Amino acid sequence: MEETNKPNRKLTTASGRPYAEHENTQSVGKRGPLLLQDFVLHEKMAHFNRERIPERVVHAKGTGAYGTFTVTHDISKYTKAKIFNQIGKECKIFLRFSTVGGEKGSADSERDPRGFALRLYTEDGNWDIVGNNTPVFFIKDPKKFSDFIHTQKRDPRTNLKSPAMMWDFWSLNPESLHQVMILMSDRGTPYSYRHMDGFGSHTFSMINTENERVWVKFHFKTQQGIKNFTGPEADAMRTQDMDHSQRDLVEAIDNGEFPKWSVKIQVMTEEEAKTFKWNPFDLSKVWPHGKFPLIDVGEIELNHIPKNYFANVEQAAFAPTNQVDGIGFSPDRMLQGRILSYPDAARHRLGVNYEQLSVNACPFMTNNYHRDGAMRFDDNGEDSPNYFPNSFGDVVPDESYKEPAQELESNIADWYDRNGGEGDNDHYTQPGELYRKVMTDADRKNLINNIVGAMSGISGPKRTQIINLQLCHWFRADISLGMAVASGLGVDAAQAMQHESHPG
Repeated sequence: MEETNKPNRKLTTASGRPYAEHENTQSVGKRGPLLLQDFVLHEKMAHFNRERIPERVVHAKGTGAYGTFTVTHDISKYTKAKIFNQIGKECKIFLRFSTVGGEKGSADSERDPRGFALRLYTEDGNWDIVGNNTPVFFIKDPKKFSDFIHTQKRDPRTNLKSPAMMWDFWSLNPESLHQVMILMSDRGTPYSYRHMDGFGSHTFSMINTENERVWVKFHFKTQQGIKNFTGPEADAMRTQDMDHSQRDLVEAIDNGEFPKWSVKIQVMTEEEAKTFKWNPFDLSKVWPHGKFPLIDVGEIELNHIPKNYFANVEQAAFAPTNQVDGIGFSPDRMLQGRILSYPDAARHRLGVNYEQLSVNACPFMTNNYHRDGAMRFDDNGEDSPNYFPNSFGDVVPDESYKEPAQELESNIADWYDRNGGEGDNDHYTQPGELYRKVMTDADRKNLINNIVGAMSGISGPKRTQIINLQLCHWFRADISLGMAVASGLGVDAAQAMQHESHPG
């Protein structure tokens, strides 16, 4: 622990009363019963009983650090966001990394996507980019999210992780194939948080001073270089150090090895979006870099580990609702769903006033008509009006922050099949290109071994059906991939390829 160099401070109760006996409870004689009036005992035990808050349903285990974002290139033609209005401009950031499916006590080296949640404390409010270390996700409609996460958690009967649950869901949802292929590659087991890229994943919008809108994707390219475990190396690390990624980040920053990422964006015009081969707002798809090249924006550096993990990392609450003027949303269905669910999760876990906590609070200015609620620990608006409109206060909407109208493609509200549009049911082209064009021979070999190892764990009465259906998806992505997986599982490839029917 750090030296405080402060004079001794009096030990007090939570209300501020100094007391002397911190280790011995008042009793009737040396061996007699304890006295109810020893309120320090009650305070200590009552607080201890409540030390654990609900863990995050997803992204439960993680680590975080503070640092800086610096603008290195001018993108003001795309956005009027004040953070980008000058090359060299800096702002404070907080970045939390995490695994996704495991509980808070799980191992850091599990095969799992990694969360990459970035907060920029800008002069126009807090801006959160809540993404992953992958550019895509398993599903593209938020109504499927709880079902998907249930398959990644524990079987309700055995309370064990279930490969059958996982692969059953994936085989019945071929839109997951792109992310599953990334997960089953060595990218599913990063060596450390410092040695992986980050992605905003969703499609966002930028609006410039002329009220012109473009669609954007955010990329964070590690300057430490990509470094992954192989499957066996990740398995070995689970037995050696459950907290490898946590330890790696803390020790690197404590040693002055400050990790950095280059911040880049892809830009698509509204006209280009209308003719793009796939739905540009589909989270299971990427935008090809050849057509939409990466544009340099800036750099982030992590240089400060919080002095208290719970106060800063555990109580950090990110949400894609936290946008700033010049940055906006898109029709990305998963993004739209997260706009609702993330603040709701934070209010459940931390309370309605969670944004007053130091790690979540805007360091510049907040003015609103929110009042009261559990654990309201600021001045609660003092005696200013708590309603609007009113004749007494000066908190009023600023029309200069109004976003331009967005033209929608339809005025008909209905329940549309998420895979029903042109190109929306193509779940195989991009995974196939990832396998053939992006991966190396070593990557492909490890991918096949990882898939075979993971699918070998499928058990139960539907084992053959689940395996054959998932094999169909591997075949459709790439014939050689399907053949290799089938061979590894001891399945007759010709027989497996006959199972052609699959859900959309």
